[in-house]
Amino acid sequence: MGRRPTVDRGELARLVAEGMNVQELAAHFGVSESGVLQAKRAAGLAKPMLDHSRALPWKLERGHAQSGPATNLRNLSAAAQGKPPAAERLNTALRWAQRLVDAGLDVDYDSVSGFREVAAAPGGSHVAVVLESARKALEGR
Repeated sequence: MGRRPTVDRGELARLVAEGMNVQELAAHFGVSESGVLQAKRAAGLAKPMLDHSRALPWKLERGHAQSGPATNLRNLSAAAQGKPPAAERLNTALRWAQRLVDAGLDVDYDSVSGFREVAAAPGGSHVAVVLESARKALEGR
């Protein structure tokens, strides 16, 4: 078995600055795309990932991760973190959340049945908090 290929950080930084994409970098260095992404993270060249754990505090089953509520909460979370999604996705999420808040509803999650709309707790709703965070960040732009 041969030695695993290595990615030179200096060369990687130069090629990334020149605009080379992950697929091109993988071919250049003879590693997988995953290997390039790992090398970029290790070299501090990867964009920081967004953290959606506040907007989605549940451990979602794979089949529920792309559902409407999960997607809308992720899009609101991205907006709250200063990286809003495309306008149409953001508008969908804002309208969805505002509809729930106006109706006094919230979402709940169950790993078997997925998301469901429920009456908001007397102290406020999870959706209202996520919506407010997104709106504040959007106003500050």
